[in-house]
Amino acid sequence: MKARPMSDPVLSLTDAALSLMGNAGRVEILHGISLDVAEGETLGLVGPSGSGKSSLLMLMGGLEQASSGRVVALGQDLTAMSEDGLARFRRDNMGVVFQSFHLIPTMTALENVATPLELAGHKDAFARAAAELEAVGLGHRADHYPAQMSGGEQQRVALARASAPRPRILLADEPTGNLDETTGQAIIDLLFDLRDRHGATLIMVTHSNELARRCDRMIRLRDGRIDTTASAQAAAE
Repeated sequence: MKARPMSDPVLSLTDAALSLMGNAGRVEILHGISLDVAEGETLGLVGPSGSGKSSLLMLMGGLEQASSGRVVALGQDLTAMSEDGLARFRRDNMGVVFQSFHLIPTMTALENVATPLELAGHKDAFARAAAELEAVGLGHRADHYPAQMSGGEQQRVALARASAPRPRILLADEPTGNLDETTGQAIIDLLFDLRDRHGATLIMVTHSNELARRCDRMIRLRDGRIDTTASAQAAAE
């Protein structure tokens, strides 16, 4: 899917910084990040452990509030929103996939996928949830609980849950980190397939340069700053 011109960003960060209070005092996590992401673009965030990749993804999703600067998503200033406002915005516009699956253990696969749809007021929540489970190859596991499924199956449920509301922005934080190589590759193929089917902008944190090269663009972070940015094709050369 071809990305739209960068003049119409879905996400825009301007001098965004993040600092958190730790036991030894305030810790500076991100420093002056400025970045635009176009609609339909796939962006890979790479860099060594502790470089700020996941923290940057959290800023983009409004899961962390910037200490300074601005984060604008779909024309909305996330830095000016309340926690309730951010939760509603994510519900209506974003899908998030974590390394840990974060499924509700007392709910079946179908119920886990349907829950965000019900919260958003969709009357066809269970029908849509069933369709998404079919799309990730788990229609036959709809009535199973997370403890009855493998790690790869649980991540498929998490992907279905994230994509079922048809989000315009899909965020993935090391989505294959807890999986073996073969299962992880299958999850990545599904993630890109969901992106293509729903036309979402995909932003993904990964330690794998090979995986990041499947994206339109790679952003490499180091010490909480953007170190380099390049098209995936240029990064592969």
